[in-house]
Amino acid sequence: MPIYEYKCNDCNCQFEQLTLSADDPSPHCPTCCKPNVTKLMSAGSIRPQGVPTGSGGFSAPTSCKPSG
Repeated sequence: MPIYEYKCNDCNCQFEQLTLSADDPSPHCPTCCKPNVTKLMSAGSIRPQGVPTGSGGFSAPTSCKPSG
């Protein structure tokens, strides 16, 4: 399952989304919860053998909370 990078056109938040297929609809921004996002081109991830992985640089996503 590929991980795609997105940028929100409303709040400029950049985030990653794990998707089941390229046909999945674009996600909502995890910061402002709006669907106005653009898929970004990202570099491939190649890690030489022997390099520690640690947390992989990923953090748990924040959830969208309705305002009001």
